[in-house]
Amino acid sequence: MDQRVRGSGIQAKDRLVFALDVPTAKAAEAMLDRVQGVVGVIKIGLELFVSEGPAVVRMVRQYRKPVFLDLKLLDIAETVQRTTARVADMGVSFLTVHAQRKALAAAVKGRAGNPEMNVLAVTVLTNLDQADLQECGFDGTVEQAVVARARMTAEEGCDGVIASGQEPAAIRSAIDSPLLIVTPGVRLGGRGVDEHARVTTPSQAIHAGADYLVVGRPIRDASDPCAAARAIADEMQAAFAERS
Repeated sequence: MDQRVRGSGIQAKDRLVFALDVPTAKAAEAMLDRVQGVVGVIKIGLELFVSEGPAVVRMVRQYRKPVFLDLKLLDIAETVQRTTARVADMGVSFLTVHAQRKALAAAVKGRAGNPEMNVLAVTVLTNLDQADLQECGFDGTVEQAVVARARMTAEEGCDGVIASGQEPAAIRSAIDSPLLIVTPGVRLGGRGVDEHARVTTPSQAIHAGADYLVVGRPIRDASDPCAAARAIADEMQAAFAERS
């Protein structure tokens, strides 16, 4: 399993997770051929996985990059455990599970066949804000919800959390655990936020304590995806050096 990233010796591109949000394996291959040299981890989301099935994981692994399978599992414990076991058999490096205690515990059990696979808990989706949580019956702040779920994640033996770039500092302050923090909702300064409610720049997220950044549309939809990824990695590299 991975360890928390510290220090200036890291290559930032290795911590740049590219969200391969395309509908087909053909489109995925075309995009990977363009960006494989400037990103470190490839994330497969629900659309591509439902479209192509486990075969797309095998295809992406041919690019010799860690595979991040973003399924956001949440079901009864047996289903999560058995599904995680099947994912572990695929040789992926990261799997997402919603931060619900029984689901997290089941995922940790299920990955026994591939203990190097990192189980990451989704705390609060980056498109949700305070009003959304209140509508769901949660009276605390977004930060309080994220920290509470991160604490649960550590207690259940998971490897890290998914959290926006606004929360890593609070997580690090509240929890004495080397949790990985993986941050989506990242945009270069002045760029569109899409549907994300909690957005930060790459530099802000790294300085706050994030270890990996997930970026999709700003790379995928750029006129030059390779240049877009390189610009993000360059900003990350400077921030990692400054925080060491």
